[in-house]
Amino acid sequence: MSGTNRIDIKINSKVRVVQKHHQRSGELTEGLVQRILTNSQSHSHGIKVKLISGVVGRVKVIL
Repeated sequence: MSGTNRIDIKINSKVRVVQKHHQRSGELTEGLVQRILTNSQSHSHGIKVKLISGVVGRVKVIL
């Protein structure tokens, strides 16, 4: 499932995100959502979240 809709993402959801400095390479980081940072209901590039590990990125895949 893609990560463009905020309603699909829950706290502690397992997701794969792309960090700002990895946008060109598309390298994904997997983790659990600690906090949802995007306030709008959807975002074309993915909802921005903070993972429990401290990584901030846009959700590309919800596992």
